[in-house]
Amino acid sequence: MLYFGTSGFSYNDWVGNFYPRGMPQREWLSYYAREFNAVELNFTFYALPKLSTLEAMIDKTGEGFLFSVKANQDMTHQRQHNEGVFPAFVYSLQPFIEADKLGCVLAQFPYSFGFSRQNWDYLEFFRERLGDLPVVVEFRNAQWLRPEVFDWLSSRNLGFCCVDEPQLPKLLPPLAEVTSNIGYVRFHGRNAAKWWQHEHAYERYDYTYSAEELKDWLPKIGKLNSLAERTFIFANNHWRGQAIGTIRQLRLMFD
Repeated sequence: MLYFGTSGFSYNDWVGNFYPRGMPQREWLSYYAREFNAVELNFTFYALPKLSTLEAMIDKTGEGFLFSVKANQDMTHQRQHNEGVFPAFVYSLQPFIEADKLGCVLAQFPYSFGFSRQNWDYLEFFRERLGDLPVVVEFRNAQWLRPEVFDWLSSRNLGFCCVDEPQLPKLLPPLAEVTSNIGYVRFHGRNAAKWWQHEHAYERYDYTYSAEELKDWLPKIGKLNSLAERTFIFANNHWRGQAIGTIRQLRLMFD
C-alpha cells in the first residue's frame, strides 16, 4: 500500500502555488486531504501537540488518511535529561492512535548523531520508551549504513528512512532498504550548494526534481512496496510548493 504526501502542509508560500488565494488557513488540511492520503507533521518536532489540535486534524481528513509524526527535538537532537518527554509525546498521540490515523513516528536524527556505541544505546533507549508504536529512523550520517545496523533495526522493528538528497560526503546515498513492516522515503531535493551554507533554512529544500530523477526511484519504491505492508513517500522540497509537484509526478508514475 503506497501513501503519498508532503513533509508539512501549512506553508504561506503555498498560497497561490497550491492553496487557492483567499482560502482560510483552517481549511488547508481538508483541501490537502482531498488529493493526498498522508502527511508528515513537522510541528511536533518543535512542540508537543495539544490533544485538541490532533482531534481537529482527524476531523479534517477522510477514512484511510494517515499521519506521520516527527519525534520532538528533545527526543532526537537534545537527548539530555529528556526521559519525561517520551511519555508526554506518546500521550499527545492518543487521538491519532485511537482513530487508527497514526502511520508512524519519524525519528530524524541530526548529522552530528554519528555511529557510536553510545548513540546505538540511545536508539535502544528510544525504542523502549516508545513501546510498540511504529517508528521509522532517519539517519543523516552515512556512518550508520552497516549490515549489522540494518539487522539490528529489523530485530527491533524499527523502520529505515530512505532518502534522496545531495550526494555530499557522509550524507546518505539513495538506498532502498526495509527493516520493518513500513517502507519510507523522503525526497529532500538535491540543492548541494545550499545544503550546508544558507541564510534561511528553506533554501536547503529549494529544488525542483526532473521526471528523469524521479524515475530512478521507481524500482526502489517498487522494492519497498513489495517488502513492506505500508510505504510512505514524502516530498520535503517544500519551498513554494515544489513538493506538491514532486509527489504528483511520482504518483502518476505508479498509476
